[in-house]
Order: sequence, then C-alpha cells, then structure tokens
Amino acid sequence: MTSPVTYRTGTFVVDVRENRLVQVIGTTEDDDRVQVRRPGGGLEWEVPPTALRLATREERNTAGLRPYQTGCTRCAELEAARQAAATGDDSYASRRATADALTHWVMEHCLREGRP
Repeated sequence: MTSPVTYRTGTFVVDVRENRLVQVIGTTEDDDRVQVRRPGGGLEWEVPPTALRLATREERNTAGLRPYQTGCTRCAELEAARQAAATGDDSYASRRATADALTHWVMEHCLREGRP
C-alpha cells in the first residue's frame, strides 16, 4: 500500500471534492489530514490527503497568484529586477533575472519544511 502524497506548507493545491484552489498550512499531528485555507487567508479546514492534487501553473495564474505575492521582501526585489531586465535589450540579463527569481522562490518557499 502506498502512502498518500504530502505537500509542504505554502503549496497551492486543489481540493478535488469541491474543485477549490487552497493553500496548505499544515498537517494534523498524526499526518492523516492536511490543513488548508483559501489563498489570502480565511477559515481553515482539514482535508484527507487523497482529496488533494497539486494545483497547475494555469490554475495558480488564473487565481492571480504569483510567487512574489508572498510578502517576502527578497521576492519583491527579485521581481522588480526581473521586470526591469525584461524591458531592456539584453536577453541574457532578462533570462538571468527570471532564473534568479525562480531559484529564490523554489529554495526559500517550496523546499523548506514549515515555511510559507
């Protein structure tokens, strides 16, 4: 028997029972349920892990979610640098700024347990 997929805190997932985009905020002590809430806050509820799937990029974008909207100062700085580089003629600088922003997002917000 395989274990259900677990998601890190801060991950956006879809509660397939209601087709609702939610954000993981934790798990119960026995890890048999995932605690979620709507993006931006609100009431929290618990969901069995089997009722969740990872939200697609399209679903996150449609909901207006962007990595730099986390309240992280560094994310905001990197997004500003990315936008500035995108308006210039240097395609390498533009790609580099995008990579820097994405790398920060993954390393600081997706791969660290317990961090939003």
